[in-house]
Amino acid sequence: MAFLLRRLVFYMAAFIAAATINFFLPRLMPGDPVQIMFSSAGTELPPESLQALKLTFGFVDGPLWQQYLTYLGSIFTGDLGRSIKYFPLPVTSVLGHALVWTVGLMGTATIVSFALGTFLGIVAAWRRGSRFDVIVSVGAIFATSVPAVVTSLIVLFIFGFTLGWFPNGYAADPSLDPAFSLHYIGSVAYHGILPMVTLCTVLIGGFTVTMRNNMINLLGEDYIVMARAKGLSDRHVMLWYAARNALLPTVSSLAIAIGTILGGSLVTEVVYNYPGLGNILYQAILARDYPVIQGQLLIMTATMLIANFIVDVSYVMLDPRLKGA
Repeated sequence: MAFLLRRLVFYMAAFIAAATINFFLPRLMPGDPVQIMFSSAGTELPPESLQALKLTFGFVDGPLWQQYLTYLGSIFTGDLGRSIKYFPLPVTSVLGHALVWTVGLMGTATIVSFALGTFLGIVAAWRRGSRFDVIVSVGAIFATSVPAVVTSLIVLFIFGFTLGWFPNGYAADPSLDPAFSLHYIGSVAYHGILPMVTLCTVLIGGFTVTMRNNMINLLGEDYIVMARAKGLSDRHVMLWYAARNALLPTVSSLAIAIGTILGGSLVTEVVYNYPGLGNILYQAILARDYPVIQGQLLIMTATMLIANFIVDVSYVMLDPRLKGA
């Protein structure tokens, strides 16, 4: 309990610090969103409407510390204000709608990448020096080195534009009404194949390299030699002796990946015009939509901290040596 309390206090302080940075960063960006809206309206709005717009969106003219205290209070009450770009929708509704698409896409891609990358890393390390190890290692390093935007554009160009096997964008057929039906679910799955392939290609390399390196470092340990001397099968030694202990650092990589799930993949979602949180964040930045930007960054921060806290607890469960620490 003392360990959990210490970690909770640490992560709460980290959340407050991140929220503070989150408050000041958008205000350092050039341009006033209300002024932009007012200017784009031309002569349709009278000048006295400017103050009314500021009050509507929560941009008060008070001192900065007063705005900061109001901002902190709104965080813990769940009132993130109203979106400027998608007015009059509240920020929670805008992010909640995009959250479903991001969790479905990023969550599935992360789970598939972690499972496949971990398996490939285990087998490659166990057969180190073989042709399989060379192919997997080179492929993983190459996939990790290529930027996500390049991977997205290559996949889209080959399978979307050139071959025409899959749609070029959107999360589903725009002509279909959203409904819990096989036809609509099939359209969602069909439109999600290319973004899924892109994300898996980007993520799988890191999991593979991490697991392979950890496995190789453990294969010379005394308990591995003892397990082999006992006559245990290679499969048993590989999975229950080597892979289990090598999994700890990989869990940290998984926590980082989970933390980015609710942040969305900005590049992939923008390239495929996918209505997830990453695309919403990109559109909000262009529109100087401070409430949406702050709400999105808060979600990313909270998810990352929660994921790291879960890793702290899982470390104790996976490594018995830490229980007495």
